[in-house]
Amino acid sequence: MRLPRMRNVMAWTLVVVLLIVVVLLGIRIAGLSSLPALEPWHRLVPQELEVSELDAADWQAYLAAEAALFERLQSELIEPVTASGTAPYSRYASDSPVYPGNLPRDWNRSFTLQPPGPARGVVVLLHGLTDSPYSLRHIAQHLSEQGLLAVVPRMPGHGTVPAALTAAHWEQWLAATRLAVREARRQVPDEPLYLIGYSNGGALALRYSLAALEDEQLAMPQRLVLISPMIGVTSYARYAGLAALPALLPAFAKSAWMNVLPEFNPFKYNSFPVHAARQTYELTSEVQSAFDAAEADGRLSRLPPVLAFQSLADSTVSTPAVVRHLFERLPANGSELVIFDINRSQAASSLLRADMSGLLETLLPPAQRDYDLTVVGVAQGGGRQVEARRITAGEREARVKPLNVEYPSQLFSLSHVALPFPTDDPLYGSEPTSEEFYGVALGTLAPRGEHGVLVVGLDSLQRMTSNPFYAYLRERIDEDL
Repeated sequence: MRLPRMRNVMAWTLVVVLLIVVVLLGIRIAGLSSLPALEPWHRLVPQELEVSELDAADWQAYLAAEAALFERLQSELIEPVTASGTAPYSRYASDSPVYPGNLPRDWNRSFTLQPPGPARGVVVLLHGLTDSPYSLRHIAQHLSEQGLLAVVPRMPGHGTVPAALTAAHWEQWLAATRLAVREARRQVPDEPLYLIGYSNGGALALRYSLAALEDEQLAMPQRLVLISPMIGVTSYARYAGLAALPALLPAFAKSAWMNVLPEFNPFKYNSFPVHAARQTYELTSEVQSAFDAAEADGRLSRLPPVLAFQSLADSTVSTPAVVRHLFERLPANGSELVIFDINRSQAASSLLRADMSGLLETLLPPAQRDYDLTVVGVAQGGGRQVEARRITAGEREARVKPLNVEYPSQLFSLSHVALPFPTDDPLYGSEPTSEEFYGVALGTLAPRGEHGVLVVGLDSLQRMTSNPFYAYLRERIDEDL
């Protein structure tokens, strides 16, 4: 009697699950009407080198493949879009102010920067998801001036068209990381090697270093610098692939996208495909699995020290994951976590949500830790003067260093995207330099008006895009490298 009952229960459970899936897919399909029509750059998927090809290639071969990729985009996308006249303010029209080919430099491409004299070391810089090498140009330029050769690869699927991220996968990004490190070691074989990773690039830097613990053919960096590292993402990313299922039918092609937006940023995609979200989940899961394996066989003790910079408020990656799934797992090897706190000045603190106001104390209560912890925030007393409070590993008392800068009164927090950009960045800076202009100054936009008027959401325009404490970030990188 029990077996038939169990079969009935399983059958009904399956029916309920299928109904839930059908309902969710129906809701997803119904919501597609709110997305704009797909443009050519949402449909053209350029062919990137696969993992085996990347592992067999050298830097020059990768640059050649990259050049061929951009040539194809020019003939198959840029020229037709420009001729149609339908995208007057798009990065994909050559007569547009934000067309990368018309700007002082096209930072969408891989590049290296030579130091003024003999290299005292080499650094590989890995950009983030939907991003391009532009996001690490300032740090790369500064470190090259300080005597390091800088190698900055464009990750496959990036710098071209958003549709490229519907096919790119994290294994390609990791292979591109290996390729860039090979080039770094070819040019500077004996001096120190460093890895800097921003956002998704932070996860790649970690995964590469964990792999180097067990593969002697991979050069081990002496230090990792992670900026807004993608250690954990939202739970939605785990199931993101389901949201794209309707895209199997051409009529529902828009379901492959989470956002479909105008592409007015010359060096970063605004549109975001579902597949990319799934890749972030797979990469972060892979990093944790590699941590588990290294910890189990005792290799984790050889992981190089990590210096990480993280905004307490970050809607892209999980700040708790950076603390719990990275720093609480690291060996006592001289690592440090720098947290940029929210604005706790008297003028701003009354507007803070209770959960955000108490997040720092919840995540990092007073305790002795195996790593240094630095909190950059306003000094006690209700003013806006900013200080760095550093607690050395194994201690409880903080050493306080005034930074001689105020927390901007109009700013309630930094953001995921702000950290690697100084305030004079011509694209993202709040006070852009007049020496360069990249078609739009996104960091100066302060829109006011009614909801539903703009083609982009107000939340994206209100997000802080540069770091008023960038000088401190650069100073701390200099100390380590």
